Amino acid sequence: MRLISKKVQKEIVVIIGGPGTGKTTIIDGLMAKGYCCYPEVSREVTMEAKKQGIEQLFLENPLLFSELLLEGRVKQHQNAVNEPHEIVFLDRGIPDVLAYMHYIGDSYPAHFDVACKTYQYTKIFILPPWEEIYVSDEERYENYEQAKLIFNHLTETYQKYGYNLISVPKDNVANRIDFILNYLKE
Repeated sequence: MRLISKKVQKEIVVIIGGPGTGKTTIIDGLMAKGYCCYPEVSREVTMEAKKQGIEQLFLENPLLFSELLLEGRVKQHQNAVNEPHEIVFLDRGIPDVLAYMHYIGDSYPAHFDVACKTYQYTKIFILPPWEEIYVSDEERYENYEQAKLIFNHLTETYQKYGYNLISVPKDNVANRIDFILNYLKE
């Protein structure tokens, strides 16, 4: 009797949503459960700029900030593909960069669009705006109304690239994580 092995497709899963929707908390919870997760790149870029005396790089030079984000997210995607894990979770994806550029009304080079088409994800989970958990911090300058607008731009941008967005219900962290993991098992 011959056994036929079925190759399992790697899941490269992105958690998206406007600022303050719980993405990082969910990523931290998934990491605590032993899942391979990549953190949000923008906090690293922002902190590095602050070390160089630039308080808000996104506000002062949005194109440079976006170029650095794009570079970091492409690298994350490439690393995720090479991970030995069957599932890799990312806190935001490449199309987020374009969504934020649309939000501020700036243009961007054609290679941004090419990157969105080249580096694909298998699933996109989107977290809706949730005023009760929204908190501002050092790296998050947007208010709640702006966070809702960003959510709309994220939705439009990811759908433009053909992604089916899976909405994660507003619930406690454990239930949100269970929702995501149960969806991936289906």
